[in-house]
Amino acid sequence: FKMFNKTYFLMKKNIAVIMGGYSSEHDISVQSGTTVFNHIDSDNYNTYKVVIDKKNWNLVNHNGLISPISKDKFTCIVKNKEINFDLVFIMIHGTPGEDGIIQKYFDNLKIPYTGPSSDVALLTFNKKDCIEFARKNKIKTAKSILINKNQNISFSKITNELNFPLFVKANNSGSSYGISKVYNVKELEIAIDESFKFDNQVLVEQFLDGKEVSVGVMNYKNEIKVFGITEIITTNDFFDYEAKYEGKHKEITPARINKIQKENVEKAAKEIYIKLNMKGFSRADFIFINDEPYLLEVNSIPGMTEHSIFPKQVKMNNISLKKLFSFMIEDTLENFKK
Repeated sequence: FKMFNKTYFLMKKNIAVIMGGYSSEHDISVQSGTTVFNHIDSDNYNTYKVVIDKKNWNLVNHNGLISPISKDKFTCIVKNKEINFDLVFIMIHGTPGEDGIIQKYFDNLKIPYTGPSSDVALLTFNKKDCIEFARKNKIKTAKSILINKNQNISFSKITNELNFPLFVKANNSGSSYGISKVYNVKELEIAIDESFKFDNQVLVEQFLDGKEVSVGVMNYKNEIKVFGITEIITTNDFFDYEAKYEGKHKEITPARINKIQKENVEKAAKEIYIKLNMKGFSRADFIFINDEPYLLEVNSIPGMTEHSIFPKQVKMNNISLKKLFSFMIEDTLENFKK
């Protein structure tokens, strides 16, 4: 027999990097998704960029030409050929990527995808539910009160239970959208109204005055690995959108913390990752009060832009993004078979 071409046996898998979404985080998600798209090993995978919004799901090629995605099967016609995807690399911040909706969709289609399951994504996206889960698992968190839209708000109850200053956050949102730091009742009223523009639930949270750190964690090569502990210093009053994405902050890696703090925050970050049954990369944010880390939130699909913390931590471990993403793809495909 003639030897068949080796590529016949080693067909490259089709990987869809899906980005965008339906929320205010759409543009940041496209930046994150583009980073992933640019670093996936093109020698081993056929990579496709898929950008979604509420109206359209489109495959976008390198020339900017678009081809509609069939939502019935998550396939696409390109040059009269139907493209099927072996795996979806989810890089949607906000809905429907971090709230479990897109995961359910791919579960129904039996298409493997990176990152958390639908249930885990939904839990971590809801700030109040996530910190309650952490608290029940002996991880310290700030005191908070949840407010639903159209409910009667008792400002006296809030001020009796929590002391100013306070953080006001959209309960289901990311990238520091819909968040304010307030110092009196008048500011509190305004901030709550502003946060309701982003979500139907608002979290009023006790301000913790301490050092803020961000911890990248992932199950990498059969080890729950802490990629880094980054200290966040901002010239703004807190780590808001402007500080996060417009350069008004400083990152110090490794964070300037003592040995006990390092051990405590690594333990807490690993524990929340394991207890949540997380998959793929994640980022957990903490505030130190003395030597104890208090969990702020868990990001199940953290930013991967050029400004983002997690990819910088990965590179500091002498691991390329190409190598990391190849591992994620192969690990996801392998576990999907089980």
